[in-house]
Amino acid sequence: MSISQAIEPAAGFDLHSFAILLHLLLLTFWLGTDLGVFYASRFIVDPTGSPAGRAVAAKIMHVIDLSPRICLVLMLPSGVTLMAASDLGREIFAGWPLALAWLIGLGWLAVMLTAFRGPSGGLAQRADITIRIAVAAGLLAAAGYALVATTPFGVDSNPRWLAGKVAAYALCIVGGLLIRVTLRPFGPAFARLMADGSTPSTEAAISGSIARAVPWVFFVWAMVLVATVLGVVKPGMLPG
Repeated sequence: MSISQAIEPAAGFDLHSFAILLHLLLLTFWLGTDLGVFYASRFIVDPTGSPAGRAVAAKIMHVIDLSPRICLVLMLPSGVTLMAASDLGREIFAGWPLALAWLIGLGWLAVMLTAFRGPSGGLAQRADITIRIAVAAGLLAAAGYALVATTPFGVDSNPRWLAGKVAAYALCIVGGLLIRVTLRPFGPAFARLMADGSTPSTEAAISGSIARAVPWVFFVWAMVLVATVLGVVKPGMLPG
């Protein structure tokens, strides 16, 4: 089957159409709920709001934030499924690589959910961060190899678009880690706000930590856009 046939829109409900549907749903919920988190943060940093109202906004933001976290994790096995179900990557990703991707993805998801519900700085949170660093580093290394190799992993159809997409996803993980780093002062400062009320130093810590995180939020959104465009356009692909 030629490349032009392989990228025809899926018809009917099979593994390929399921993978496309899952990928689209994850992308939609990722960006949609991330916008909700971003909007809720505006109420948290508003010094004119009551502490009770800002606490409600913080709870809403925390709950909504679970959705983009889940979507980020599941994008990894979802993407591998999409390639394994397509003629573009069936020979490489079908079988044990697909099973391994889902094993890693579901294991990571379990760790992330435990960390989300657990105490700050707990074992699950440290494990989640370690997994994110390892996944990001591994994907960036694989993407870098695919970008410079003539026939990466034996593929001769110039899959540099896929390498770019993988790199963009890995950079989303990196961006998420940097958001966590910049938000470290937020928790203690918000706790002071709830306990002692508003003070200039507390407000500065709250607004400053969120302001420093905003550029990385935009960075993640930009990388999601890059990955989406590369996945749809597939620039540079050679005909089979």
